[in-house]
Amino acid sequence: MTKQSFRARIAAGRRHSVGLTADGSVLTAGIPKAEERRVERWSGIVAVAVGNVHTASNTGRSHTVGLLENGTVVATGWNNNGQCDVDSWTNVVGIAAGWRRTLALLADGTARAAGRQSEGACDVDEWNELVAVAAGDWHSIGLRADGTAVAVGNNRRGQCEVTGWHDLQAVAAGYLHTVALTRDGHVVATGDRTSGVEDIAVWRDAVAVAAGSCHTVAIVAGGRVLAAGDNSRGQCDVASWREVVAVAAGSTHTLGLRADGSVLAAGNNDDRQCDTAGWHLAASG
Repeated sequence: MTKQSFRARIAAGRRHSVGLTADGSVLTAGIPKAEERRVERWSGIVAVAVGNVHTASNTGRSHTVGLLENGTVVATGWNNNGQCDVDSWTNVVGIAAGWRRTLALLADGTARAAGRQSEGACDVDEWNELVAVAAGDWHSIGLRADGTAVAVGNNRRGQCEVTGWHDLQAVAAGYLHTVALTRDGHVVATGDRTSGVEDIAVWRDAVAVAAGSCHTVAIVAGGRVLAAGDNSRGQCDVASWREVVAVAAGSTHTLGLRADGSVLAAGNNDDRQCDTAGWHLAASG
């Protein structure tokens, strides 16, 4: 398990989608002039993240984050709580973005956070021996090298109750739930039941997971995709997808990166966030 393996090539928010191309530039879909889409000057990017927002949380404004190959970070979009104030960060090997918050995994296994302080989701300074981080709306998750997880922030639906988890290889966080992939391909979850946390207990042979605001997505062996939870906008209509190597879950839409670099999308397209048909991304990295 390496820090490199957790670098995302696609990301989904409330009203936009982001993809990383083979040359290190970034593509976006969504409202044409939205501030979170101002990435046209970015280059040398090796990972992307998007500040997801539950539909009831605010007006839908969010931010986009990029990790550069030199270990620095860039961000654009909504910055009311300083979630885009990441220009001084160095030695970063992984990134995550939540509602009004940005997280960084540093090369020494520690974490940094910028953004909203109120719920305690930025209280990650004591974390160590990390290999990945994930950001939900109001909580943050860290994956340790020993396969355990740590959590801080709002816990009103039990989304931070990860103490007993072990043998993990990946973590993801949504609005009020947390998901993890174990080393033997099982998926575990905690938090709000409407996000599919009970339905995914039977999933097997998973190789990747993603958490949307209120839905959960996984890739299983062979590149098929499973989804559970809220499907009010068709965000779980992914049963026909094949040859998928990465998934991202937004507020009410889902993205799948195929082995040939094309991108599939399902769910809410009110803001054109699912207009990814012409994309060709880096399918490995």
